[in-house]
Amino acid sequence: MVQQAGNHSIEDILSDLHVDIETGLSAEEVRLRRARYGPNSLKETQRHPWLHFLAYFYGPIPWMIEAAALLSAFNRHWADLAIILVMLLFNAGVGFWQQSRAASALEALKKQLALKARTLREREWAEISASELVPGDIIRLRMGDIIPADACLLQGDYLSVDQSALTGESLPVERTIGEMIYSGAIAREGEMLAVVTSTGSDTLFGRTARLVDEAGAVSHFQKAVLQIGDYLIYLSLVLVTLLVLVQLARGAPLFELIQFALILTVASIPVAMPAVLSVTMATGAQALSKMQAIVTRLESIEEMAGIDILCSDKTGTLTENRLTAGEPLPFDDCTAETLLLAAALASKAENRDAIDLAVIGAVAEPAQLHGWVLKHFMPFDPVHKRTESGLVSPQGEEVRFSKGAPQVILDLVAHDNGYDAMRHIREKVDAQVSAFALKGYRTIAVAGTNASGRWQFLGLLPLFDPPRPDSAETIVRAREHGIAVRMVTGDNVAIARETAGRLGLGARIAEADSLFGEGVDMHHPGEAVTERIEQEDGFAQVFPEHKYAIIRALQARGHLVAMTGDGVNDAPALKQADVGIAVSGATDAARAAADLILTAPGLSVIISAVEEARHIFERMNAYAIYRITETIRIMFFMVLSMLIYGFYPVTAVMIIMLALFNDIPIMMIAGDHTRLDPKPVRWEMHRVLTIATVLGLVGVAETFLLLVIADTWLAMDQSAIQTLIFLKLSIAGHLTLFVARSRYSMFARPYPSRWLMAAVFTTQLLAAIIAGTGWLVTPIAWTYVGLVWLYCLLWVLIEDRIKLAVYKHLELTGSHHQSFIRLLGKSLHPHQRGR
Repeated sequence: MVQQAGNHSIEDILSDLHVDIETGLSAEEVRLRRARYGPNSLKETQRHPWLHFLAYFYGPIPWMIEAAALLSAFNRHWADLAIILVMLLFNAGVGFWQQSRAASALEALKKQLALKARTLREREWAEISASELVPGDIIRLRMGDIIPADACLLQGDYLSVDQSALTGESLPVERTIGEMIYSGAIAREGEMLAVVTSTGSDTLFGRTARLVDEAGAVSHFQKAVLQIGDYLIYLSLVLVTLLVLVQLARGAPLFELIQFALILTVASIPVAMPAVLSVTMATGAQALSKMQAIVTRLESIEEMAGIDILCSDKTGTLTENRLTAGEPLPFDDCTAETLLLAAALASKAENRDAIDLAVIGAVAEPAQLHGWVLKHFMPFDPVHKRTESGLVSPQGEEVRFSKGAPQVILDLVAHDNGYDAMRHIREKVDAQVSAFALKGYRTIAVAGTNASGRWQFLGLLPLFDPPRPDSAETIVRAREHGIAVRMVTGDNVAIARETAGRLGLGARIAEADSLFGEGVDMHHPGEAVTERIEQEDGFAQVFPEHKYAIIRALQARGHLVAMTGDGVNDAPALKQADVGIAVSGATDAARAAADLILTAPGLSVIISAVEEARHIFERMNAYAIYRITETIRIMFFMVLSMLIYGFYPVTAVMIIMLALFNDIPIMMIAGDHTRLDPKPVRWEMHRVLTIATVLGLVGVAETFLLLVIADTWLAMDQSAIQTLIFLKLSIAGHLTLFVARSRYSMFARPYPSRWLMAAVFTTQLLAAIIAGTGWLVTPIAWTYVGLVWLYCLLWVLIEDRIKLAVYKHLELTGSHHQSFIRLLGKSLHPHQRGR
């Protein structure tokens, strides 16, 4: 009888592939097929590092910096040119360094492929590179081999295949003639012939690799930075255009005016903001590394602070990926201790079989196994479906023990005792096996011979993959932090529900095929399917495409999703997720696709990472508010004062120094102390822009008032006024940071870190020395330096009270204040960038 492979027989498959099982392919046929199908390897595209680096000099912000540099060179303003180029190279260098840290998931997937394959060609067997295989090649597979390509089994008894890294199945599966095996799986037992059906990117492994290549969520960090940048760029361009038009009408020199306008624009827009925020995240990454969590993509730290769903792989992540014997169920006069001892004696540790190791490990007193002499041992195979051992007991009695599939053991015992006599035991066994199956347990039966050498049924032994000790606690802590946990597994629904019940995850476990049935597009499954996915507690019998689709569906519902995993099958979902987390012991492919790699067992560090990420987010949020505030303060004040007074209130060199004073020292915000938000946090642009705009306009008012005082009451000349305003903008800028760093009073805990205080003090001391001694500026009296300090301290108290009032108003009005950002939103389209 011809064995079936899917809907086609073995003969049909060989005919379709035009190959003879006795001869294999000819050299000419191999050449033609390699030309048609390509090598048995994964395709990847690489970008030259220099092109990647040069890309950071392309775009609206770099263009303006470069134009300002050219005009500085044209006007022979070499100091301005040097400082501008430093800003440009600093921003590009940090961006390039950050991106170059990302590992290639495709490269790691490629390394997982088998290096060699035994192939029949022109009647001769030869060992060739796996990359040289083509569809139609006849290959020989044996224990320990990595499957080199998708293939259909042709000859042999059976092949035990470990494909847990591909499908998530926790146990090896038995494959025989006519069944498919997949590239990247591992042959654990047996030896068979197979014919290659798919190679390279056409294999299940290859499709997984393509998903990894295609996967990638838009970075919320990038969107936030670009949205803030767009807002400030448009605001700056409007004000600078107004300034240029007015000054041209007044007869100002064209080139000097354009250069000043460009320098003003560059100093106002957040040129260094990506760098400052990157340093903030890099400092957080160092803190996480001390928790044995390695960050591979800096932006993921910000996204980790906002995750509200954690999708966790089951096998090896929530569970230990280790079979464990459950509570023994002895029959008749047998005891639980005797049942476990008999099962252990029917096992052999040297075979490293998962079930044998679980049974032996369940014996409470290993000393009980001593003194037994093994005469013969029959290992498990798919034909007999049981093990059998012949032993001599410590008392010198010869005895046999067997364990295996319950129906096989029942038949073994019935052969000696009669089938009628076994009927009541069989009914009881069937009921218990069904009950164990509902709990997701795999059940084996155990038998032994009595004094007369007849087989006796001893009982049943359930086996299961136990949860990790910290999994339940991690799930509870996750919920306390506003994060819902969803289990995603390749195991069947019964096992998934039992594990979910033990961990307190919930009982709504959906089978993947019921979600993505016939006619459902996994990339765009529709509103009904995505709603159902959002409501489920977990998902069972999933393949890589399912995991990937589940992540995308949850993201489409507005969730920030983290995904944990350890196998090749998890790689696409890990990369697609907002935060991909590779657990301890993960494959290279999973690690390369992940944003966070755990180097210690367990998941508890994830919650610690979330807490650290929320601290980091608060620092970035505070800096964003501060930076927007400073831009509004400088731009509006400069334009307003020049329109009214007709002179530059600060010089171009002062503007560049202010930019450096405001950005480079403030990198110390990376270690600032912040509150821990108990819920997920995200960028709320209407809040950020509202607070920053209000504080910025207050700053404009206080600075313009000082200009009026200096010009009208103190009767200072223009150059001295410029120094006074430079000092005021420098002092007020950093004092405003203390206001912006928290939504609470600036005097409330937690207080600023000593490093931030030291950076502010050092910078302000330098600004005071520059103003008092006249280095690069006109000097002013030290009395005026002191008065400016007192003036700024008074106004920072006013700013803090105004900030508290605005936050209170935003809390009361809630979403109504989003109208502020919507007025700007029509022209502020978030840039869509892949990871």
